Amino acid sequence: MNLKNICLGALALSMISGMALAGGALDSPVDMSPFFTDSSMKTMKPMEEFKAAFMAMPKEKQDAMIKECNDAAMSKPHAEFCANVRALGGASK
Repeated sequence: MNLKNICLGALALSMISGMALAGGALDSPVDMSPFFTDSSMKTMKPMEEFKAAFMAMPKEKQDAMIKECNDAAMSKPHAEFCANVRALGGASK
C-alpha cells in the first residue's frame, strides 16, 4: 500500500511540474504562426501584417505575449518577435 501511495504521489508531482514547465504563448506554434510567412517560422511578416495579426488576437493572448516579451529570459529566443511587440506598445503594459 505504501509503494502505491508513493508512486501516485510521484506521478501527481511530475504532472504538476510538467504543467509548470510547459511553454507559454511564445512557445506555442498555434499562437506564433500568424506572425510568420513560412511553416518553419523563420521569416517574420512585415510590420503591417504583424500588427494586424497581433490586433486580431484575443486580449488575453496579447497580454500573455507582452508579459513574456517583457521578461528578459523568456524573450531572448524570440528577440525579433518581441522587438515588434514592444514597437506596438507592449513594453508599457
